[in-house]
Amino acid sequence: MRIGIVGFGNLGQFLADAILKRDDLELAFVWNRTQATLQGKVDSSFILEDLDDFAEREADLIVEVAHPKITALYGPRFLQHADYLIGSPTAVADREIESQLRNAAKNHGFYIPTGAFWGGEDIKRMADRGALQALKITMTKHPRSFKVVGDLVEKRDRAIATGQRTVLYDGAVRPLCPLAPNNVNTMAAAALAAHTLGFDHVQGSIIADASVGDWHIVEVETWGPGDKKQGFHVKTVRRNPAPVGNVTGAATYLSFVGSMLGM
Repeated sequence: MRIGIVGFGNLGQFLADAILKRDDLELAFVWNRTQATLQGKVDSSFILEDLDDFAEREADLIVEVAHPKITALYGPRFLQHADYLIGSPTAVADREIESQLRNAAKNHGFYIPTGAFWGGEDIKRMADRGALQALKITMTKHPRSFKVVGDLVEKRDRAIATGQRTVLYDGAVRPLCPLAPNNVNTMAAAALAAHTLGFDHVQGSIIADASVGDWHIVEVETWGPGDKKQGFHVKTVRRNPAPVGNVTGAATYLSFVGSMLGM
């Protein structure tokens, strides 16, 4: 399988290295917005200078690990030539983009990596059976690990200045995705798996807390048949190691490779 990688940050470099070490995979191309980042880190034969020329590399799978804007600009075009693994699924919170992707996915499919979304397959099965009643994901990180925009910037900066544990957002996932597009991909993946609830009814909460240090803590609460007090309820807590300032935890890298290999 020939794989093209769009984005060459820490995760993109990790994926490129993983592909080059395997005999059953082939690196079709690597593209990055800042070309200088690629120099000396990957053989020049793999570097794609203009993303508009991606089809010339004949990739079987294109993996996006750059920014949600890539899906908005190129997602439907990618799907005309290859399968597409979306590493920034917050892009799909935009109804128009989701519709474009689904309409374009005729001969090829688009997929969401597991990432830090623990229990995603079980939640999807519950949704398929009509048994999923509610879902909430809470993410707690050091305030410097949140890359946010809009109204959340002031809250994040205040948390940095005061050191106080601060709830930056608590509510439906859809409005949150464009405010923290690089931080809440786990929540976007959850909203897609929990398709009977979707972006408007899956709940998300992001908390800035300097005391967590070099960890990203992801809590997933799932409710099934019955009321919230006496019905089915599962809560998982995942502690993902991550240096302060990083938006992606270390364990997510291996999970992403697993998703890629499982296609």
